[in-house]
Amino acid sequence: MEVTPLYWILLLFISRVAAGQSPGSLIVRPNRSQFFEYESVTLSCEVLGGSKGRRVERNPTSGKRTRCGDGWGRVDGTNCIISSTKSTDSGEYVCGSGELNNAVNIVVTDGHVILESPALPVTEGFNVTLKCRNKTNTSDLTTDFYKDGSFIRTESTGVMTIPAVSQSDEGLYSCRHPELGRSPESWMTVTVLFISRVAAGQSPGSLIVRPNRSQFFEYESVTLSCEVQGGSTGRRVERNPTSGKRTRCGDGWGRVDGTNCIISSTKSTDSGEYVCGSGELNNAVNIVVTDGHVILESPALPVTEGFNVTLKCRNKTNPSDLTTDFYKDGSFIRTESTGVMTIPAVSQSDEGLYSCRHPELGRSPESWMTVTGENMNYENHQIDG
Repeated sequence: MEVTPLYWILLLFISRVAAGQSPGSLIVRPNRSQFFEYESVTLSCEVLGGSKGRRVERNPTSGKRTRCGDGWGRVDGTNCIISSTKSTDSGEYVCGSGELNNAVNIVVTDGHVILESPALPVTEGFNVTLKCRNKTNTSDLTTDFYKDGSFIRTESTGVMTIPAVSQSDEGLYSCRHPELGRSPESWMTVTVLFISRVAAGQSPGSLIVRPNRSQFFEYESVTLSCEVQGGSTGRRVERNPTSGKRTRCGDGWGRVDGTNCIISSTKSTDSGEYVCGSGELNNAVNIVVTDGHVILESPALPVTEGFNVTLKCRNKTNPSDLTTDFYKDGSFIRTESTGVMTIPAVSQSDEGLYSCRHPELGRSPESWMTVTGENMNYENHQIDG
């Protein structure tokens, strides 16, 4: 295939579409649909490469549609800033005109509990983290999560992760604190696009890892496959171990099951670099299997700039004690009592080696997180026509 400048422009275009953004999309920062009163939210109408120049408008739950700056919000360059939200700020927010447009529903509550869920559509295959937050008793995080009014499960950390989200996960979500009550409901939209693999940093002949993480305890299961748009490449997964020669799945390790390579009970000797067997377009994934007590659940596959990324420290000895120190490139970042750290709107500066440490059980291995940047992709791959 001849690669032209148009190819890279289209790559930038589809990466926004795969992130749930049309060429004239409403962007919400932070990317969540529920807010307490007196919080801040920034909205803007953006297109590929910058601002659309259109004004954000609001359809409130009661009243007429108005533009940012007309009695609500403050226009600051290309942004609409609501610096201190009120319950009257609840409503549907849109870009003022244009055929390609997305609407975002925002709820501002004077209650005690909110669900932090994505305001923008999420792409099938990504992990999605929902967080229940209360402003009264921040030490008691026990939460019941609901979808479409039905109970899902209870989480002692107040955080629920939906792995490899799919169309069946689309719906109305809420959470309930046992003492402080229930959050409002918010709809989560899941987009299905074959081009989303490209935007997620995966070339058309990419190695896919399920679950999408780079660290495993011994005796866990991992499935790998070489995939293209719409299906398998037919190529076999291969491994460069930390010691020894490169071999194919089924040759002394793993089990070939159709298009998949399944390692049903991981061992420390399964650590290494995994690749697709041949082809120009290929990505390598480093996987670490440890016999230690602590791992960091971080994405094995590249993450796209602008997405929220959740890192989770997991231990197999004392799962009730979740206090964790997080590190990047060997330097301390912060301590999280839930064992979960979210990097909002990830950028190129967030790329690096991450690890976590439990105060009693020790430190996880390090894993590299790759961030694919839309503008960087264009600059680095632009070809003179």
